[in-house]
Amino acid sequence: MKTDLQLREDVLEELEWDPLVDAADVGVEVRNGVVTLSGHLDSFAEKIAARRAVERVAGVKGIALEVDVRLPGQDTRSDTDIAVAARTALEQDALLPRDAVTVLVEAGRVTLSGRVGGDHLRRVAERDVRNLRGVRDVKNDIVVHPVVAPRNIRARIESALQRRAHAEAKAITVSVKEDEVTLTGTVPSLEERSAAVHAAWCAPGVTKVVNHIVIGP
Repeated sequence: MKTDLQLREDVLEELEWDPLVDAADVGVEVRNGVVTLSGHLDSFAEKIAARRAVERVAGVKGIALEVDVRLPGQDTRSDTDIAVAARTALEQDALLPRDAVTVLVEAGRVTLSGRVGGDHLRRVAERDVRNLRGVRDVKNDIVVHPVVAPRNIRARIESALQRRAHAEAKAITVSVKEDEVTLTGTVPSLEERSAAVHAAWCAPGVTKVVNHIVIGP
């Protein structure tokens, strides 16, 4: 098991390795396996990239993201401009049903709401707006409401985990109650846990995923 000092060194190296993150602007502290990022970054997209870099480090048990987004002067936009840009991006995405997602912007912070037929569409909508110039944060309140809930959700999820060659797939237990999935087990990194949760959400008919997977050796 890594010490907090080893984890901090690994996180710093991963942040420096990632071309999407200016590591010089990020402070890193580690306590009992929980990584706290602090500092100021130039965009919400860079903040997400920093979080994902930490998730890739084995041994990280949790992340506290205390990073502020401070936009350079040339990237500052009015809420109206951001809302128009977000609305346009969503309408131009052929994967999303027209008018399924609504947008609210306050002080550069975008809130998405509405209903879609799967979690992958929920993620698509967030991806469409988080990289827009001027966005400081994104809150995704879109509700997943599938049309059909198949009977073999558990088998589909277990097959997906195996197909994606997760070494820890056998250590993950999948239980299903109607359209709600619960995952339990132990994996070595946050990235593996996120991948398992994503696989569960991709199964048609799933409206809720309860994540009880823990990070361990």
